[in-house]
Amino acid sequence: MSTAGPHQSIGLTIISRTVASLAVGVVHTLERAVVGEARMRTARGNAWEAVCADRARADQRAELDRLVAELAAARAAARDRQPVS
Repeated sequence: MSTAGPHQSIGLTIISRTVASLAVGVVHTLERAVVGEARMRTARGNAWEAVCADRARADQRAELDRLVAELAAARAAARDRQPVS
């Protein structure tokens, strides 16, 4: 016959979840206190930073493509000007 006694044990998973939850709360509160409300990282802020980084990389790629095209045109022009012997 199995009866549930008044002294039920608490599992390790419940303890670890509780500790993790408390740790997240402490870190969040600490970040809020250190950097301030206005500078808190948010999902919207992270997304905007990612968009800006993508745009910057696209601009750098476009500039590199332009430089490579100029170099290729200069080499072709130099090759066309060389006398044929």
